[in-house]
Amino acid sequence: MTKADLVEQVAEKTGLTRTDVAVVVDTFLDTVKKSMEVGNNIEIRGFGTFKIKLRKARKARNPRTGEEVPVPDRKVPVFKPSNEFKNMITKLPLDQ
Repeated sequence: MTKADLVEQVAEKTGLTRTDVAVVVDTFLDTVKKSMEVGNNIEIRGFGTFKIKLRKARKARNPRTGEEVPVPDRKVPVFKPSNEFKNMITKLPLDQ
């Protein structure tokens, strides 16, 4: 599903115009990004939590040369689904 598909489905269910829904979706996504940019976590009950995790520095290998390459500490965004969401997904048939 793309953002356009999401906008289309919300517009159909709410009766709002696609333009209005697109503004809401874009505003929501921008708010999530800006909030995480300043270090805040976002918790949406029943859906999940967007967090920032610190990945420790490590040594990696260049597959072509076999040479060790240092990888510095870095922050990465992660999404942790809620238990309710995970349970819903695990009940889906495998062919879906």
